[in-house]
Amino acid sequence: MRRLTPVLAILCALFLWTGVASAYPEKPVNMVIAFTAGGSSDVQARIMQKYWNKYAPQPWVFIYKPGAGGIIGFTEIANARKDGYTIGGLNVPHIILQHFMQNARFSPDSFDYICQVVNDPQCIAVRKDSSFTTTHAIADFAAKNPGKLKVGLVGPLSGHHIMYMDWQRKLPDAKLTHVFYKGAADQNAALLGGEVDLIIGNINDVMRSIDEFRVLNVAAEKRNEFLPDVPTLREDGIDIVSDIRRVFAAPKGLKPEVIEKLRAIFKRICEDPDYLADMKKAGQPSEYLDAAALKSYIDEQSALIKGLLEREGLLKKK
Repeated sequence: MRRLTPVLAILCALFLWTGVASAYPEKPVNMVIAFTAGGSSDVQARIMQKYWNKYAPQPWVFIYKPGAGGIIGFTEIANARKDGYTIGGLNVPHIILQHFMQNARFSPDSFDYICQVVNDPQCIAVRKDSSFTTTHAIADFAAKNPGKLKVGLVGPLSGHHIMYMDWQRKLPDAKLTHVFYKGAADQNAALLGGEVDLIIGNINDVMRSIDEFRVLNVAAEKRNEFLPDVPTLREDGIDIVSDIRRVFAAPKGLKPEVIEKLRAIFKRICEDPDYLADMKKAGQPSEYLDAAALKSYIDEQSALIKGLLEREGLLKKK
């Protein structure tokens, strides 16, 4: 019997481990959304909630913590109890910029990542009646008339602003005057009203006014299914790739069996054909990345953004 004791101990430990994994979640899970209800992040999470209810034994409870470009909600997620019952949505590059620029009480390393669900590329758009039909035409005009053209951005220090800084670095002669707006709705209205000559905006936001806009290029690795006839910037010889990623995460330090259970549920959702159809109908550019690939992407973007901010003299000293 004494010889069996170590074996029994191992079997008991294994039973308890698998029991925890299979039991989670045993109560509703708080889903923190760092933006207002009805926005792009909330719309996507609402679609995902429908399928969470299909694959998980307990529902989500939405907790809205808007403000400061998402920093309030992101801080809530980072500081939550490490039990798997508070998770939430993050935006990239927001969490990177806030770490470098706003002395946020979190960093990209403050989270256990579940997965990426959306890759929303940015694009360059003008009004349909604009005389500019290519991005090169804009760049040529801006080089000959420095500062005359106005570009609308949601920012400052947003994904849009990062793309604009990349434009300045790679097209240094094509000088634009940037104008910041509080949100995409204001940005779209400014272009429609003639306040600006072009905008850098996300596809999901630009598509809301697509009947009145002309999208010249998409800042992505490949053409986007929502705008299949629009070439990428790289196709036209301009090496700029920029997007907003929507991801889900938990506070750093969850038990391995709990974070893996979350990852497994989210993966099943992201592979569900009905979920993908609902995302497409809502204009949400879905793209799944698992936790490892997502963390690698965030690390890569952190190095790129830090370099851009250093060149611009915008990196805040810690």
